Amino acid sequence: MINKYFLDVFKNHYVDFKGRATRKQYWLYVLFTFIAFLILAAVLSFFGKTGNIIYTLCQLAILLPSLAILARRLHDTNKSAWWLLLNLVPFIGGLVLFVFAVLPSNEGENRFGPANN
Repeated sequence: MINKYFLDVFKNHYVDFKGRATRKQYWLYVLFTFIAFLILAAVLSFFGKTGNIIYTLCQLAILLPSLAILARRLHDTNKSAWWLLLNLVPFIGGLVLFVFAVLPSNEGENRFGPANN
């Protein structure tokens, strides 16, 4: 399961902003990322400033795949990836994107391609 929903994003879709990602694909990626960074933070807390630098570099490494899977999730709800710009609006933007990520997928094909199952 971790291979399909977490590692696949890095192997096959690192900066893939085209296509669609189901609700399950997106939220399992978010869950695995959260758990991985929780463990990473606990381990790196023993290394002081060096740990903080490594943690920040890991966050930067995961930025593009996280934006890409959110863009594909928006596509699955038939919304443009331009909605990602809402992240620039404090609090309200993140809340709106959260609601969009929770919305059910569009059935069948939409302007971004066929549905993923």
